[in-house]
Amino acid sequence: MEHGSSGAQTAPSTPRAPRAGVRGRVHRLVREVAKFGAVGGAGVLVNLLVFNFVRQVSDLRVVRASIIATVVAIAFNYVGFRYFTYRDRDKSGQTREMSLFLLFSAVGLVIENGVLYTATYGFGWDSPLQSNIFKFLGIGIGTLFRFWSYRSWVFRALPAREPAATPAQTLLEPGPPTAVPRADEAPAVHR
Repeated sequence: MEHGSSGAQTAPSTPRAPRAGVRGRVHRLVREVAKFGAVGGAGVLVNLLVFNFVRQVSDLRVVRASIIATVVAIAFNYVGFRYFTYRDRDKSGQTREMSLFLLFSAVGLVIENGVLYTATYGFGWDSPLQSNIFKFLGIGIGTLFRFWSYRSWVFRALPAREPAATPAQTLLEPGPPTAVPRADEAPAVHR
């Protein structure tokens, strides 16, 4: 520690930017996962409610009812992700965004309903309880894929902005070199 003229101790002037940078990234990721989880949790609820409703009021087979429920949940989730979870992300290419969202959602739909299809038609587990368990399991596996793909490809982060310099930084940081005339030279006059 350094001592000033008043005898007070001052902290060493080593920057803590790397630790603060990592901490900031972890904090942002935790917030993103929490927001994704909130929208996704509501989407799971919508998915399961629509699935069970369709199964009760129609004669559709299990996987067809599940596909309908998944499509409704995909629409619900897009609104939640675009306007809540990723509202600060780039909005310039919404056609591209929607196309990629639908593509990756379709892959998630196949993953989710592939689990249910395998349980129902591969193992014969098709009671309402078993269908809900495997529907939920499929949603979980599909969600891992969706989280990765949405954050990596669909709702891309805006480029990082340079932090604004404080007045003290502006005065202390060297700027571009300026030509200073020597004492024996006359200043140049431009006409």
